[in-house]
Parts: sequence; structure tokens; C-alpha cells
Amino acid sequence: MMVWIAQHGRSFTATFARFARTPLGAALNILVIGIALSLPVGLYVVIDNLQAASHHLAAEPQVSAFMVLDASRAEVAQVEARLKQDPRVQRFHFVPRDQALQELKQSSGLADVVDTLPQNPLPDAFIITAKDSTPQALEALRDEIKQWQRVAHVQLDAAWARRLDAALRLGRLLVATVAALLALALIAVTFNTIRLQVLTQRDEIEVTKLIGATDAFIRRPFLYFGALQGCVGGVVAWLIVNGGVYLVNRNLGELSHVYATLFQLKYLTPGDSLSLLIFPAVLGWFGAWLSVGRHLALIEPGANK
Repeated sequence: MMVWIAQHGRSFTATFARFARTPLGAALNILVIGIALSLPVGLYVVIDNLQAASHHLAAEPQVSAFMVLDASRAEVAQVEARLKQDPRVQRFHFVPRDQALQELKQSSGLADVVDTLPQNPLPDAFIITAKDSTPQALEALRDEIKQWQRVAHVQLDAAWARRLDAALRLGRLLVATVAALLALALIAVTFNTIRLQVLTQRDEIEVTKLIGATDAFIRRPFLYFGALQGCVGGVVAWLIVNGGVYLVNRNLGELSHVYATLFQLKYLTPGDSLSLLIFPAVLGWFGAWLSVGRHLALIEPGANK
């Protein structure tokens, strides 16, 4: 066991020596890997934050019915009675115009402007949840309520949410596609880097084979190099993404102050951060394994060069 640990320790030390021999080339490779990884991870952060924000909004489709401004209590009660009798309505909530004005005053940050209004410009409204949430059923309910007397306007509140959900699904597919393509690129970069190292150290590898070293022993430092290069590239990507989130949040903070709303992008979670380190390390190891396995088989002691 101690011998096995000592062998891996020497291989790991040799990996750092490889980095030290070509610091500029290694740094450029790591930078390329980090930038490439930051693209899908950045898209993932944006989509994940948009999805989290959408959960705070209405999740189920609702129909909003707005009365005319001069609707009387009797006319409002008549609409309320029709909603109670309609079998398609699961539940509804009545929002008096005075309550709507107070909510607008508290949430918009325009209290001074609202106070200067000569009269309340908002109508009484009913927020309706239907039993059947299919688009056809909701549109039919909306069209019928439009025909009721003293109802000025009816709208579907969740139509935009469906479009947002469809856009998020497309975004997730885009992230997966870009991540797959860049994973192949990372493997290709590692493959080419290891190929150059193997060819450069061809004579050293031949001598090592002559004294009895196994392919596994020769391969091990290259595998560590590929894994470490991928892992450090993941660190660079982590710094780029979280640095971008910090800069965006600074600007969002200013906008939040202006519009009296609070929205901040979330940083990468510990689980996502760990994945960002492990995933490129595995890809780097795999690229190195492919490269060194292919080229090591072509190197035989005493073969013609």
C-alpha cells in the first residue's frame, strides 16, 4: 500500500514538473479551457435564476376580469354570483379598487404620484382560477366573461408564463448542446497537449521501457496532467462566472433601487461548484488517456525513428 501511494506521489510531483517546464503553454491551455467552460455554465446560471424567479410568480393559469370604473355594488355582486354558479370556476378572489390602489402604492414606489391622483383610476377585479387549465378551456372562459355586462376587460395572466417556460426549456437544451460541444473541445485540447508531450519525451519513454517500466507507470503522470489541467480550468471558469454574477448584481442593485424591486442573481451553489471542478478533471483525464494510450503503443524501444 505504501509503495502504491509513493508511486502516485511521484507521478503527481512529475505532473507539476511538466507544468513548470512549459508554464506559458500550460497557462494558455488552462485559460482556453476556463473560458470555454464559463460559456455553458454562465448560461446555466442565467436560466436557473430565471426559473427560480418565475416560481415566485403565478404558477397556475388565472383569468382576471376587470369591471367598468363606475360599476355599482349590485353589478359587482351579480358578476360574483355568476362566477359562483359557473361549474368551470374552481375559485375566485375579489379585489376591490381601493385595495388595488393601496397595493399599487406600496409596491410600485410611486406613493407620491398615487397620492396626487384626483380619483382612483383602478377598477374592481376578479382573479379567477379555472378547473380546466388547458389553453382552449381558459380562452373559452375568457371569451364568455367578456360578454358579461359591466365587465370592461378580461385577460389571461399566465399566458406569458407559458411562453417563459417554453423559452427556459429551449435554453436548457441550448446549454446541454453547448456543454456537449465544449466537452468534446476540452477532450481535443487535452488530447493534442498530451500528444505533443509524448512525442517530445519519446527518447525518455523508450529508456524507461527498456529498464522495465510498465505502460501504466508511464501513462500515470500524463493522466494526472490532463486531470489537473481540466480541474484548474474549472477553477478559472468558476472565477469568471462568479465574477460575472458579482458585476451583474452591482448593476441590478442600482436598478432595484430605482424601480423599488429586489432581484439578484444567485451564485453557483457548492454542489454546482464541485461539479465544475470534477467534470473538466474527468474530461481532461479521459482526453489524456485516449492520447497517451494511442501514442504510447507506437513507441517501442529500438524501433526506427
